[in-house]
Amino acid sequence: MIATISGRLTHKSPEFIIVDVHGIGYRIIVPLSTYYKLPDPETAHETSSGQGSGQVFLHTYTHVREDAFLLFGFLTKEEKDIFGKLIGVSQIGPKLAVNILSGISAVELKNAIARGDIIRLTSIPGVGKKTAERIILELKDKIEFAIEDSQPSSVSPHHFKKRDNLFEDAVSALVNLGYKKGMAEDAVKQVRGSPGEKHGSSEREEADIEDLIRGALKILSKS
Repeated sequence: MIATISGRLTHKSPEFIIVDVHGIGYRIIVPLSTYYKLPDPETAHETSSGQGSGQVFLHTYTHVREDAFLLFGFLTKEEKDIFGKLIGVSQIGPKLAVNILSGISAVELKNAIARGDIIRLTSIPGVGKKTAERIILELKDKIEFAIEDSQPSSVSPHHFKKRDNLFEDAVSALVNLGYKKGMAEDAVKQVRGSPGEKHGSSEREEADIEDLIRGALKILSKS
């Protein structure tokens, strides 16, 4: 089992990242919480050291099945641990577990489970009432209640180089979370506007993918 990976980030998308370790590229699936905080490989190489050089360290989970060898990566051990507990719940596989962690922080998830908060859990794309009930039933005695609900990370988000496919990346991330493509596109358009559309606010035009996804999720949660 591959427990951790340290190397140079060479590809980054909502679907997967690639980390180069001494010439070998590892394809790793990460939740959006980790994706947000990774450097942009297109600009990271302009500096000479640290995260700015594209060097990343991830806690990883190795999933082996008959037709695939999959790696899942997390910036924190806490996220990896809760991921491991989620896939131990009946009828929850690695993909759904990643989607869950993309829609809720590890701390908030622990709190929701400890409180038996079915409403919060079912607000996550792909989690229905029966799945939420199983998560609470099977994990309530296996996790510790978090000290307090975490707010969005105070770490300044990495601003990615504006690319023509920023819109498509955001839509793709939402589709991976379980939303219909048409709904995802409409939500992203409301946050950013359609590709190439000009807005009066330059800040809106420069919005990074984290802003787009979070804004779209707020819109979709109300629909």
